[in-house]
Amino acid sequence: MEPILTISNLTKKFGYLTAVKDLTFTINKGNVYGILGPNGSGKSTTLGIVLNVVNKTAGDFKWFDGTVSTHDALKRVGAIIERPNFYPYMTAYQNLKLVCKIKGVDYKNIDEKLDIVGLLDRKDHKFKTYSLGMKQRLAIASALLNDPEILILDEPTNGLDPQGIHQIRGIIKKIASEGTTILLASHLLDEVEKVCSHVVVLRKGERLYSGRVDEMISSHGFFELKCEDNKRLIRQLENDSTFGIIKEENGLITAFLNEPLEASEFNKLLFESGIVLSHLVKRKESLEDQFLKLTDNN
Repeated sequence: MEPILTISNLTKKFGYLTAVKDLTFTINKGNVYGILGPNGSGKSTTLGIVLNVVNKTAGDFKWFDGTVSTHDALKRVGAIIERPNFYPYMTAYQNLKLVCKIKGVDYKNIDEKLDIVGLLDRKDHKFKTYSLGMKQRLAIASALLNDPEILILDEPTNGLDPQGIHQIRGIIKKIASEGTTILLASHLLDEVEKVCSHVVVLRKGERLYSGRVDEMISSHGFFELKCEDNKRLIRQLENDSTFGIIKEENGLITAFLNEPLEASEFNKLLFESGIVLSHLVKRKESLEDQFLKLTDNN
């Protein structure tokens, strides 16, 4: 695996507040990474540090193989970490020409990037006439002008309507399929599950999980259960090593599996123990279930 960004024991304090705490993870080439966490978990601060707009308190980070300066490395990075900010009375094409001048990039890239984000037919329309979703797509086109090796997006679908969200996610997948590494920060579990191959879960600035999304949700699932005597059923489950976390809410028991177990086999075992279920459903854990388990005790 070829590393693009390596973060080692990164810490950022704002006075008494620790926004990022001893954070370590690596972004490898060719994947879509999600930094997942609720608002205030340190996602934007982490991105700000590696993009040189926020100073770190402790720890370190290095771009690529570590032999290039951050200034030179950022020429190979595309990023959107704030709301798109273009000149309202200039067209999309004129705005991107200005970005090309600033980045020292040839104008010939503009049409190609507008086509990627689905705005080529609107290139001569003024920015002020664009919807919020179109503005966000233009910002992505702008970030792609220097053909970056990694594209960094902070909450890319924030504030968009369902159609806008769908379009942005489709664009992210398309860019990734062409070999660009992507790092996006999001508080939306659904977004990370649908778009990302890897995830780093943050809570109060600390890393709770780092790895593949499919490995995070490749558990054995869980049962939803009800019977006339839930207390007896819970005792039975607690004495069985097949089960891990067991919860009861509004009369419904949720029992997470530590190992494979079919619903029919489980039902039979309970029946033989004198427990008759009135409700039995086996479900696969979603990223949300795993996220809630990770953050439950934090």
